Amino acid sequence: MIELQDLTKRYGDLTALDGVSFKVEPGEVVGFLGVNGAGKSTTLRILSGFIPATSGTARLAGHDVFRDSLAVRRSIGYLPETVPLYPELRVSEYLGFRARIKGVPGARRAGELDRVLELCKLGERRRQTIGTLSRGLRQRVGLADALLGPPQILLLDEPTSGLDPLQRLEVRALLNACKRQHTVLLSTHILSEVEATCHRVLILHRGRLVPDEEVARLRQVRRFTLAFAGPEAAVLESLRGLKEVERAEAAKEPGVEEEGEGAQGHAELEPRESQDPRDALVSLFAARRGEGWRLLELRRRTLSLEEIFARATGDAEDRRA
Repeated sequence: MIELQDLTKRYGDLTALDGVSFKVEPGEVVGFLGVNGAGKSTTLRILSGFIPATSGTARLAGHDVFRDSLAVRRSIGYLPETVPLYPELRVSEYLGFRARIKGVPGARRAGELDRVLELCKLGERRRQTIGTLSRGLRQRVGLADALLGPPQILLLDEPTSGLDPLQRLEVRALLNACKRQHTVLLSTHILSEVEATCHRVLILHRGRLVPDEEVARLRQVRRFTLAFAGPEAAVLESLRGLKEVERAEAAKEPGVEEEGEGAQGHAELEPRESQDPRDALVSLFAARRGEGWRLLELRRRTLSLEEIFARATGDAEDRRA
């Protein structure tokens, strides 16, 4: 449904995109991640026909963005980071105007407006002037505009940027409703939105796409957290000495008071590749039980999306990738 091959965009000496290639299959909802300036908005502007690429190819719904941009625009709904609305128009007037521009047939126009107003929960606001709406409601108007048609593909650039937590939840619910009927490429730096709505992620860093194999590898990384009784410094030193352990560090758990050498402590460790440290941990604490060491809790977890993102972009202080 979306296919990019070696897409490059240069502004003079600045390379905003450097040979980006990826595919989004029909019905997929894909999170497009990257820090500010990584090239996410540039990519979406090229895909929407707003700006040209320097080189490379891009196809949406079977149409070449550069050779058949009108067909591409008929196939997409685009929500830019800053939604361009007419504040003096009523909600229904603006959406009716946009429906005409998009070529929605007159016989279908009223029904299409009712559909997007209901989907975006704007029915009670249809006669309200856009300039009097809150930012969250204006964002919904922008989404309603993107959904007019309806399009096969949604390109959404930071749809929850600048919204308060309640407004984000409302937009997230709307995105979850949209993903049943559209192929979606969602650009954001709010990782919780990706976890809540997307099937998979693409990570852009300094204009280049982090390989899928790297992201998949990071998803396989396991960490272990443990609660223990015993002298923290000595316990950590012993943990680091286990052949199955790549690294171990102290971890703080909220609500725990640590007093004296026998107090409860917490640690997080990462095993060496293909190693499971659990048997070694149990044996270690059993051997030192006479010194007051006790293993109170042991949990295994995968890396969070925040940790994956930090490692993939090289921003984590403790990167081991």
